[in-house]
Amino acid sequence: MACRVKAMASAVKKSSDGLRHTSHVLDQQPKEMTMKREHRKSSQAPPTLVLGATGKTGRRVASRLQALGWPIRIGTRGASPPFDWTLEKGWDACLEGIAAVYVNYPSDLPIPGSAKTISAFVDKAKRQGVRRLVLLSGRGEAEAKIWEGVVQDSGLDWTIVRASWFHQNFSEGAFVEMVHAGQIALPAGDTLEPFVDADDIADVAVAALTDPRHRGEIYELTGSRLLSFADVASEISQAVGRTIEYRSIPLDVFVADVEASGAPPEVVWTMDYLFRKALDGRNAYLTDDVTRALGRPPKAFSAFAREVAITETWRIVA
Repeated sequence: MACRVKAMASAVKKSSDGLRHTSHVLDQQPKEMTMKREHRKSSQAPPTLVLGATGKTGRRVASRLQALGWPIRIGTRGASPPFDWTLEKGWDACLEGIAAVYVNYPSDLPIPGSAKTISAFVDKAKRQGVRRLVLLSGRGEAEAKIWEGVVQDSGLDWTIVRASWFHQNFSEGAFVEMVHAGQIALPAGDTLEPFVDADDIADVAVAALTDPRHRGEIYELTGSRLLSFADVASEISQAVGRTIEYRSIPLDVFVADVEASGAPPEVVWTMDYLFRKALDGRNAYLTDDVTRALGRPPKAFSAFAREVAITETWRIVA
């Protein structure tokens, strides 16, 4: 267990993004017409800054904008100019000439101090002439609403995209090593979650960044079914053709193992928060917000699992 937790903690540390209805329904148009329209608009558009552009949703947002011909600026430490949430003095260079920002904080959980950082960033973005913000927020997290309030009160155009557990947590994130080991051992009990696909999140974010009809919308994204972690293990088992078990373990034991693995304090804090507060059944209901935003249903976990199963991701090399 300890070695799997250590690998998981390392994956969480590297990941840059881990997590209400309104009456307005967007007019739907054929996808081909929409893409052509947005491509024409993009040729004159100022750049969009994509923060966390190497993470699960950020890199998908960046690649989709590029495919539309939309000019982008990558917001990562390795970019030029570099973006670092801990170095405010470098933000101006990243925001210069930017029209819109995909705001993706390094953790999708409300780590203490994050609201102050985001507030400072939003103030600087406004002074630099940014006009639109699309915030990836945490679904069902009361603390995350502080982030949302900062964006909503900014005076800029905004869209809030709320999400919780991703399908990709099991293929790109913290739990892929557990899948390889054949056992998903987590303190999740039989709690149900509406796991959502990162591709759906990215599609909604790109729509919000490129289409003014999404201004002022709060999209609370879910998948098509409520699943327990045992259900997830069963879906993956069917896709890969071998048994993946789920074992529920005590939270205190899990957190102690994460800490003993040498994970940094912020990772330990995140894991404790994630399973102690965010995974308590508060999100055990579905919405139609993917369909409302995109005019299509969300991707099912079973479809995601089949897609991953034909790649090398879950393949065990002897």
